[in-house]
Amino acid sequence: MLNNLNRFFKQNKIKRENTKYAVTKSLVDEEGNPLEWTIKPLTTDEDENIRNACLYEEQELGKRNSYKQKFNATKYICKMLCACVVEPNLYNKELQDSYGVITPEDLLKAMVDNPTEYDNFVSFVQEFNGITSLNDKVEEVKN
Repeated sequence: MLNNLNRFFKQNKIKRENTKYAVTKSLVDEEGNPLEWTIKPLTTDEDENIRNACLYEEQELGKRNSYKQKFNATKYICKMLCACVVEPNLYNKELQDSYGVITPEDLLKAMVDNPTEYDNFVSFVQEFNGITSLNDKVEEVKN
């Protein structure tokens, strides 16, 4: 029994590694190649904290003192992306100042201002973290 338990110890856990991804074609190196960003996997705690930060209460129509909990999915996605980006450091004040923004979320949107590139980045990060969307699940069931 002790042998089986040892397999679950932290030192036996496979470490999830960072990866590289060229998020936008508008930021390039000296040769004109898109810069690769370093992306890290999201932890369960990070994901939970981000989800909680994206919850809000909204009063139910016609019901006094009755509130319904809502989830801001757009805010969640942006915060998730920011939590996964290691490099460039979206929390760096100098980098934020260069774009005239004060939050990592605003910086990300300023750096990746092409909607298609942003959507591709969302898809990449979700896939990298093993997150499937409801649409993916519906398509999977159809096939």
